[in-house]
Amino acid sequence: MFKNFDEVKGFCAQNHIKMVDFKMIDLYGRWRHLGIPAERFTEKTLANGIGFDGSNYGYAPVEKSDMVFIPDITTAVTDPFVEVPTLSMIGDVYIIGEENRMFDQYPRAVAIKAEQYMKQTGIADEMRILPEFEFFVFDSISYECRPHKTGFEIDAEQAEWNSGLKEFNQGYKIPPKAGYHIAPPFDVLYDLRSQMCLLLEERNVPVKYHHHEVGGPGQLEIEVEPGPMLAMADKTMLVKYIVKNAAFAAGKTATFMPKPLYAEAGNGMHVHIHLFKEGQPLFYDPRGYSGLSKTALNFIGGLLKHAPAVLAFTNPSTNSYKRLVPGYEAPVSICFATANRSAVIRIPAYAKQPEEKRFEFRSSDATCNPYFAFAAILMAGLDGIENEVDPVAAGFGPYDVNLYNLPKEEQAKIKGLPTSLEAALDALENDCQFLLKGGVFPKRLIEIWIERKRAEARKVNEIPHPKEFELYYDL
Repeated sequence: MFKNFDEVKGFCAQNHIKMVDFKMIDLYGRWRHLGIPAERFTEKTLANGIGFDGSNYGYAPVEKSDMVFIPDITTAVTDPFVEVPTLSMIGDVYIIGEENRMFDQYPRAVAIKAEQYMKQTGIADEMRILPEFEFFVFDSISYECRPHKTGFEIDAEQAEWNSGLKEFNQGYKIPPKAGYHIAPPFDVLYDLRSQMCLLLEERNVPVKYHHHEVGGPGQLEIEVEPGPMLAMADKTMLVKYIVKNAAFAAGKTATFMPKPLYAEAGNGMHVHIHLFKEGQPLFYDPRGYSGLSKTALNFIGGLLKHAPAVLAFTNPSTNSYKRLVPGYEAPVSICFATANRSAVIRIPAYAKQPEEKRFEFRSSDATCNPYFAFAAILMAGLDGIENEVDPVAAGFGPYDVNLYNLPKEEQAKIKGLPTSLEAALDALENDCQFLLKGGVFPKRLIEIWIERKRAEARKVNEIPHPKEFELYYDL
């Protein structure tokens, strides 16, 4: 938003900004924040930063926890959800020492190094990505997890389970998996989505479109315009903040959780990908399969080759794998195809122009830390280009058929995506060399990630499930 300190101070004075809020990203992809009065924001703040204890963010050992946050004024936006006029900005984290250095485990540092490595290879100087944001907006959510009582309860005005209500019921309930592009009066969330989109537009996040998604009880999608990888990771954090807080302000609750409802569509975050060099697209070749160049196909080959490991970052929750099951337009197979939503990599048939030619990685979801996820995707693709991985020779397709309708013997020939977080973490442990190139992902970060995520999975697996009582209580 700003190019220099004077622009920031001028904006604050003109718009009566009283507080400056700094947003830091923790290991798991959540924003943390601290604020200072606007008059305390000086040029020294940009040079020396704000000190904080990094040990509470999950990525720093306690004995080296003193860190400084250096704000990036180009990311500054006004916060529409606070009473006191506030300017908010993301930034970078540095280790305090004789020479301050960027903390290599900090999520933004990983994304910055991935972009630097891409440029060093000479392959490309920009990866543009386009995330699609799917989420549910509910009217209420309650949950508990105690030794004697475990469960959750969700409600949404337009859900079909409310069709029998005797009071305040005007009908127009959406059947399961029947919400795609549905119009009012079924779509009771149109105005809220529009408000979210306008808030994003005002904060330099151009919106391509928004609509009701497949899930009947309030599943929505906002798709934004593409941009450079680091900028889009920053904007992913902002999109989630705007969506959740706009819903909260409207008396509702939004979640990007991949599978909050059984037997309903899940929330993905499909990521469209294309590379550029000196402003020229690298993925287009009218003679190639589906108009893709050899560079594009090699990128696909690398991403599919490393897909099980990549999923440890793009699908890092136990809930992620409840979405990646057959029957809900979510991918389960490691393959590519054109206009085929059952493949993990889909090439949009409608993107025909050179600058539009791209493909999407369909497995990822928004429980990811976007900086780690986007960097892992880029590093896998670059590895494919560097090693000329041919996705056809590797047996990854193309499969221009509905994979779910293939005979079982044909399905058996296609490698499957991991079916659990533990399986993805095992894959990452055994296949992480491509992430270490150029020092992009520190080895210690990968070790911490695997350790923490395995602990998460153990916690979930140790808790008795309500379905187990139905299946086994009487045995």
